[in-house]
Amino acid sequence: MAIAKAERLMNLALCLLGTRRPLSKRELRESIEAYLEAGSDDSFNRMFERDKDDLRELGLVIETVENLDGDVGYLARRDSNRLPPITLDAEEAAALGLAAKVWQQARLAGAASGALQKLRAAGLPEDFDPYEAHSALEPRIPVHEAAFEPLMLACRDRRPVVFDYRKATAARPETRHVEPWALECWRGHWYLAGWDRDRGAERVFRLSRITGKVRSRSGRFTADIPDVVTVRETVASWAGENADRSALIRLRAEAGYPLRAKATAVRELGDGWDELEIPYGHGLDAWLVEFGPDVVVLEPAELRADVVDRLRAVAKG
Repeated sequence: MAIAKAERLMNLALCLLGTRRPLSKRELRESIEAYLEAGSDDSFNRMFERDKDDLRELGLVIETVENLDGDVGYLARRDSNRLPPITLDAEEAAALGLAAKVWQQARLAGAASGALQKLRAAGLPEDFDPYEAHSALEPRIPVHEAAFEPLMLACRDRRPVVFDYRKATAARPETRHVEPWALECWRGHWYLAGWDRDRGAERVFRLSRITGKVRSRSGRFTADIPDVVTVRETVASWAGENADRSALIRLRAEAGYPLRAKATAVRELGDGWDELEIPYGHGLDAWLVEFGPDVVVLEPAELRADVVDRLRAVAKG
């Protein structure tokens, strides 16, 4: 059904753009096969009006012209539907070329490749490599999660979604009803920000913890979308990036490299353990639980208690 409608809209757009004079509804119906197959005049009229509105929403300027006899015709003048020339200086073309090369996976790769060709036509030199001087550091945005594509489309189309989500401290996933706002990649992981209908609050979800399929739901958003969705700042806060305190933990040797990367001080204890001082912020207890028996919290006492509570909850299932 979606392919048939897209083909019908394309045919209608071509008819309106290709004519030198306004075309009446009767002429358009006789020119487009899908309209000929309409069961009745009423069915055709409803289909045509919806298609016309859809094309206008997509940006096509359609004029309605009435002749001396009172007949109404339609056309889309090419000069009214032509974008102005795009001119890019060297730095702008290089920046857009680099952005196009970042996407190398999923369905975005084809779109990025086509965009890069258009950018070359608009001023990006054929032999210019935006990161030639740093070829060992080729930028990429990995997309391994199956949830990425349906969530990307749901964010674009403003459609609510339902998915099963497993928290770091939970033994089983829970169903979440979410109004998706934005996706963002932070430190190699993708996150979704949106409105959690069940909890009545803004939430951030890590895509790698979404299990099963993402299902779309009909209806409109019930919460206002913020002007700025701070996915990265929220996740950074949960991970202790903005912390002003420190925690002392014991970490098994040769384990927990993400924790070691954050440590402000490391001391070898022997017997296969190290002592680390790490930034302590909101959400650190949930993050530490992910490392299981490789981590023991020494201080502060409230952090140790939070981690123990989370481990007990996981053990109970």
